[in-house]
Amino acid sequence: MKRTRRNEHIRERLLDAGLDFFSKQGYNGTGIKEIVDAVGVPKGSFYNYFSSKEDFAANIIRHYAEGYWREWSTYFLEGPDDDSLSALRYSFERMIEKHKESDVKAGCIVGNLGAEISESSEICRNAMQTVLKEWRERFAKYVLIAQAQGTVRNDISAEELADIFCSVWEGSLLRMKIENSTDPLKRCINLMFDKFF
Repeated sequence: MKRTRRNEHIRERLLDAGLDFFSKQGYNGTGIKEIVDAVGVPKGSFYNYFSSKEDFAANIIRHYAEGYWREWSTYFLEGPDDDSLSALRYSFERMIEKHKESDVKAGCIVGNLGAEISESSEICRNAMQTVLKEWRERFAKYVLIAQAQGTVRNDISAEELADIFCSVWEGSLLRMKIENSTDPLKRCINLMFDKFF
C-alpha cells in the first residue's frame, strides 16, 4: 500500500492542535480523532507523521520547547544588553504578561504532561528530561554572564542557580493553573530576582 507523501505544513498543524488540546484537556482526555478533525485530515494520515499517540506527545513536547525558547529569546533580546540579570528578569516579566492576557491559564505543557504521564511513558519522560536540561543550560549561560558582571551571587554555581530557578518557575506555573492567576509567577520573579540571585 502506497503511503501518502508527508506534508510538513500538516505535521505542524497537527502539533499545534495537539498542543492546544493537551494543554486544555490533558493527554488522557484527548483523542486522536479530535485532533485530526480539528486539522481537517483523515485519521489514517496521522500515522504518516507519528507512530503512536505517545510518539505524538513526545513531538509536541519538543515542538512546544522550540516555540517557548524562540519566544523567550526574543524577549531576552529586548531587555538591556549590558545587564544579563535585568534582561533575564525582563524576559520573564514579558512571559507573565503573555500568561495574564490569556483567558486560559494553561501553564507549561512539559510540567502538565510530566504530572500526567511521566511514570507511564518513557519516550515522553525522556523528551521532557531533554527539554528541561536544555532550558537549564541556556538559562545558566546567562546567569554565568551576570555573575561575571557582579549582579548575581557567586557562592552557588550558575548551573545550580539555574536548576533551582527552573524548578521554582515550573512550580509557579502549576500554581498559576490552580489559582487561575499570574500572581504565583509574579511572586516567583520577585523572590528569585530580588532576594535569591
